[in-house]
Amino acid sequence: MTQAYLHSVGAIGPGVPDWSAARAVLRGERACEPAPAPQPDAAVLPANERRRAAASVRWALAVALEAMTAAGRRPGEVATVFTTSGGDGETLHRTCETLAGVEREISPTRFHNSVHNAAAGYWTIAAGSRQPSVSLCGYDASFAVGLVEAASQVQAEGVPVLLVAYDIPYPQPLQAVRPFTHPFAVALLLAPEPAPGTLARLRIEIAPQEAEPTPFPGALPGELAGTPAARSLALLAAVARGEKATVRLGYLDGCQLVVDSAAWS
Repeated sequence: MTQAYLHSVGAIGPGVPDWSAARAVLRGERACEPAPAPQPDAAVLPANERRRAAASVRWALAVALEAMTAAGRRPGEVATVFTTSGGDGETLHRTCETLAGVEREISPTRFHNSVHNAAAGYWTIAAGSRQPSVSLCGYDASFAVGLVEAASQVQAEGVPVLLVAYDIPYPQPLQAVRPFTHPFAVALLLAPEPAPGTLARLRIEIAPQEAEPTPFPGALPGELAGTPAARSLALLAAVARGEKATVRLGYLDGCQLVVDSAAWS
């Protein structure tokens, strides 16, 4: 079993523009009002990089900065784990369109946005970070895979780690074979020791899939449940309510991730 302390959260999605709003919805203090997906501006990036950044990068950086700011930490001082089920779908779509056409030259900007660690690269520029960074993919289990990696680093290295999970819908025709429609991103700052304002203690274990995954929170739009990064919301609901809870998340190879969450004060 791996243990880490959750110091802060960043979150963004339709109807929940930040963690404060998401927490209020998850606690039943307000309803999630229908709203267009936010459009993060990635103001943390220098102007040149801001113009080049793909939508998925903007979402990832928005929650990363929110979590670091909430914890009172400088953006570049912690290791990072970025996880997404499919990178930037718009970039992939445009690249496929180009390759299917007569002129097959891919622009350098589109090419560097197509790599799976694009968000991590932009974050190191924005944060001026020289800390270690890992970029992962685990299809629908991408958040759970990232949580295992981040918590393992916290325990093994004894350092704080920022986990960032994000997924943006694909355009058609790719959406027909990857049919989620709502974007979502979340960031968790994990650390080996508690600190003032720590939200929860997490104990994490990979186990055989012997029970159903924890249901998606009913306070949020059901369509969001199909977004891989939004699978984090089952855990975030327990954190928001300050509950002691066992949360089960889908994992890989017939296993599930069991997370015991307990409020910390």
